[in-house]
Amino acid sequence: WFILQYMSGFGNEHVSEDPRCPGALPEGQNNPQVCPYGLYAEQLSGSAFTCPRPTNKRSWLYRILPSVCHKPFKPLKEGHLTHDWDEVEPDPNQLRWKPFEIPKAPQNKLDFVSGLHTLCGAGEPRGRNGIAIHVFVCNTSMLDRCLYNSDGDFLIVPQQGKLLITTEFGKMLVEPNEICVIQQGMRFSVEVFGETRGYILEVYGAHFELPDLGPIGANGLANPRDFLVPVAWYEDRQVPGGYTVISKYQGELFAAQQDFSPFNVVAWHGNYTPYKYHLEKFMVINSVAFDHADPSIFTVLTAKSTRPGVALADFVIFPPRWGVANNTFRPPYYHRNCMSEFMGLIKGHYEAKEEGFQPGGASLHSMMTPHGPDADCFEKASKAKLEPERVAEGTMAFMFESSLSLAVTKWGLQTSNRLDKNYYKCWEPLKSHFNPKCK
Repeated sequence: WFILQYMSGFGNEHVSEDPRCPGALPEGQNNPQVCPYGLYAEQLSGSAFTCPRPTNKRSWLYRILPSVCHKPFKPLKEGHLTHDWDEVEPDPNQLRWKPFEIPKAPQNKLDFVSGLHTLCGAGEPRGRNGIAIHVFVCNTSMLDRCLYNSDGDFLIVPQQGKLLITTEFGKMLVEPNEICVIQQGMRFSVEVFGETRGYILEVYGAHFELPDLGPIGANGLANPRDFLVPVAWYEDRQVPGGYTVISKYQGELFAAQQDFSPFNVVAWHGNYTPYKYHLEKFMVINSVAFDHADPSIFTVLTAKSTRPGVALADFVIFPPRWGVANNTFRPPYYHRNCMSEFMGLIKGHYEAKEEGFQPGGASLHSMMTPHGPDADCFEKASKAKLEPERVAEGTMAFMFESSLSLAVTKWGLQTSNRLDKNYYKCWEPLKSHFNPKCK
């Protein structure tokens, strides 16, 4: 009977109750002596109680049983998650990965949790400052188990296959070319419909927010109204065989058993919620005269650091758009950056590297490591007739950019066996065009 519905608005104060229980939200207060329908009131805090009002995040959940009703947590050895950034020696080279392999279901069943693999990161969750970048490859749904992240927020980017995500706040369907954010502490379970793959940006100690627009003005980039929040949905389901609640805590996984579904929230209100966003909704800003603007104009979401103007992590996309700049080398320029740049490709061909960089793969250009267009791209763009042209048609590439210096895991460098050892060769054909007699 359930049809997926959403409420719109980024960071809004939302109110939702399952229509099967009208009036489930208490009126005029958060924590009455007796809640409607005999429900329990439970607050989920996403910020310190004393945060300034613009950054104060919390929601009140009205549930059949409180989430405290579970057996003790025990270590769970599953998946390939880590925040040990010293597993292998640092590697400053330009790195590129071929598409990450999705195991075939009959031989190796993996759900969202068991299919998580940490690729790179920096910082650590106990100090509440850092990020991690993960890849997920899975072929089966999570059955009678859910995950919550005690360490930080997950920004999930599906690349192949759609995700039906059940959360304590309701259900979201997230397809390739959409993203979703599951914030710290929110329990969720992922249902898939075949071979599924994607990327995750995890941030410790900050929440994602919309970037400030500055001189752009009031409108543009990702508009707040295009972010969607699920509506309340509950199941009053007993699980005698045991329901597994998995906590990602200090970089490790722990599992606790309970005998009921955790998705028993009949109503909720607040501004601390999961949400999703379709990347086609992004209002692209671009150069209309000359030169190539910095990629910061493509920022969808940012997680700020304590330094003004410097992001712990930015989520940036490179959507279809018009290129019209005159007398300009239009692809991305050659660059050395004080930030770390991790790129993934959801679909299509990235303009600066049409060969080698494939959907479901990735690249990492570390702090101050030079990078830029390959030799073919440079030669073609240097000679192209500069007419208005559609750029990145049928393509969606993205970047996780961070002010932290990222370390790559042993899985990323060795175990995955997806590292492209020939990546550096794409620049070898670049040749000198220097002629001191020709200006």
